[in-house]
Amino acid sequence: MFSHKQNKTEGVLFTPPMLISGVVLLLIILCCFFAPLLAPYSETGQDLSASLAPPSREHLLGADKMGRDLFSRLLYGGRVTIMSALGVVLLSVLIGAPLGLFSGYYGGKFDSIVGRCCDVLLSFPSLLLAFLLVAALGRGIANAVIALGIIYVPMLTRLVRSLTLIEKNKTYVEAAESIGFSRPYIIFRHIFPNCVDTVMVQLTLDMAYAILDLAALSFIGLGVSPPTADWGAMLDEGRNFLLQSPLLALAPGAAIVLTVVSLNIFCDCIAQYIDPSDRILPSFKKLEASHGQ
Repeated sequence: MFSHKQNKTEGVLFTPPMLISGVVLLLIILCCFFAPLLAPYSETGQDLSASLAPPSREHLLGADKMGRDLFSRLLYGGRVTIMSALGVVLLSVLIGAPLGLFSGYYGGKFDSIVGRCCDVLLSFPSLLLAFLLVAALGRGIANAVIALGIIYVPMLTRLVRSLTLIEKNKTYVEAAESIGFSRPYIIFRHIFPNCVDTVMVQLTLDMAYAILDLAALSFIGLGVSPPTADWGAMLDEGRNFLLQSPLLALAPGAAIVLTVVSLNIFCDCIAQYIDPSDRILPSFKKLEASHGQ
């Protein structure tokens, strides 16, 4: 009889799926970060004589209807998408982490107010709420980042609150309180560092969600403004030319899928390593052999 955990690596962090997804993510990030050096053309450079040109030596992935190089726009668009997703995650951390820490540690009325606010935000579909917030704030990538950052706050707040409720009852917190440390010092110096591992896993997953949500907002025209490149906006532009030049839609779509899938695999591998229940302890024979050496 086979065990359901036989396919897991025994407490090893750098498993093949993690290495592959990590390398893919690193390549995507580096290519987008160094877009000005790698891109053969500018982001907005037009050549109408090359409108809808097929892939060639001059244009590796072809050109769009305005004669702009697709490969160059893919690199610049990835830069905008990844930086915007990072902004969403950072905004959610700056707001959600302190709320979760204070509500979990202090409890009482503050915890109730924060909990009810989170319930209200989570009662709406995330994308629908994002549409409403962007419509209220105005179109633009900055407002899209703010809207999604606010939407991601409740999930992170609840996670940090649950971790804080576990940590605040441990002996080291009681010892810090008995010594006379202030509550903010205990929260940020002792409790929060013990929550970082789990929070980082959640943030990696939120990064993937943010890329998808930002692409959706740009796809319907609520994200970047033309002629700025963005994977979602490029997908919207390319869908009108699927028959003449399918790469205009397939290239940004593949970039979104590859980035999101790699982030999910990377996040899953980290979660399996951090969670002790997902590890397999070495057998007694292995321990005895290692002790003998």
